Amino acid sequence: MKLIVAIIQAYDSDRLLRAVTDAGFGATKIVSTGGFLRMGNATVLMGVADDRVQECLDIIQANCKPRVEVAFDPAEHEFIEWFPIGVHDVMVGGAVVFIVRVSDFVRVIPDQVRSEP
Repeated sequence: MKLIVAIIQAYDSDRLLRAVTDAGFGATKIVSTGGFLRMGNATVLMGVADDRVQECLDIIQANCKPRVEVAFDPAEHEFIEWFPIGVHDVMVGGAVVFIVRVSDFVRVIPDQVRSEP
């Protein structure tokens, strides 16, 4: 069993969650912030069987495409009409994925505890 931690743009999170759950993966989304633009991110946690890791990575790749966004330095916004000082094209999107070995996986259900290797 592996724990897949995918850090993606919030913009991609609904599409990714729909795709992974349609494929039968369980997923938990945690809202996060980071990166150069301090834009909204989502950290998606998924417990995945060893033989389905590549399938999960393929779904992440298909649903979290990189794209270019234009950003500008707000301190220089007064002059943006005259010249594009402080305007930057920034590549966003895609995913940063960590794959972690899981030694134990326990699902707690009321009135029973089920452990899976």
